[in-house]
Amino acid sequence: MRVVLVGASSVAIATAKILLGRHHEVVMVERDKTKIESLAEMLDCGFLHGDGSTPAILKEAGPSQTDMLICLTNHDQDNILASLVGRSLGFQRIVTKIEDPEFQHICTELALTDTIIPDMNTAATLADLVAGQGATEISSAIRGEARFFSFIARPEDEGGVADLDLPKDASVILIYRGDDVIFANAETQIAGDDEIVVLTHSRNLKKLEKERQASSQG
Repeated sequence: MRVVLVGASSVAIATAKILLGRHHEVVMVERDKTKIESLAEMLDCGFLHGDGSTPAILKEAGPSQTDMLICLTNHDQDNILASLVGRSLGFQRIVTKIEDPEFQHICTELALTDTIIPDMNTAATLADLVAGQGATEISSAIRGEARFFSFIARPEDEGGVADLDLPKDASVILIYRGDDVIFANAETQIAGDDEIVVLTHSRNLKKLEKERQASSQG
């Protein structure tokens, strides 16, 4: 696989080392030329000097030849902007790292479905371990072509879960309402600003993303 990493943060460097060790092709985009020169001595990957949130630089990274764009700078706003620019340029899959949980809702509204929050993920794992619970990686629970998709409920989505306009092979499994988690069934009611989590087939993701992008721009 070919992976483009935006930002030479500590997370990006660690990710690049693992990917290279697994024989993936890696390109790192970084605006600090001195940092690139230093990393070039330890990482056998491609480097692109420039601002990874700009269309010109991401075009140069080769959207059509890239399997995944991962935005890992130390600034949430830069990662969100780079993700949106990357999506407009046609990158197949985009992962957005954020540190501030307040941006999670915004990422969901923008249909940035692959969002990671390292501190929250680590905190949840540690809390489970303290409680004597084993941590289950999402990769072990979701296999094959099954995927999660989440979105923020629009006014027209309010009502019963069964009334949502979803593909046949897609089901609402969770609803986040403020600090509450609701396990959905056919009788569950959706309220405005709920975050809806859907389990679906991977073939439906692009259609769902386009529909939600259109609604957020409308």
